[in-house]
Amino acid sequence: MIYSLTKPQTCGLLAKHLQFRVVGAFIVSLGLAAFCNFAVAEPSKKVYADFSRNDDAMKAFEEVGKAGIFQSGSDLGM
Repeated sequence: MIYSLTKPQTCGLLAKHLQFRVVGAFIVSLGLAAFCNFAVAEPSKKVYADFSRNDDAMKAFEEVGKAGIFQSGSDLGM
């Protein structure tokens, strides 16, 4: 019995594999970008917005001045 071997694909093999890898890499990168956006960036924006909404800069400045941290605290009227 003579078995016929199938011919190996030589034409277009590299392009086929590269296309598969490029599409896969693109999908993975989009997934990671979405994950980073929703898992890191959005919570950070929310925390910063809450902080800046509740922050009183003048009160903190006066507390630091009263604690004597500034060298020229007497010039600041404290």
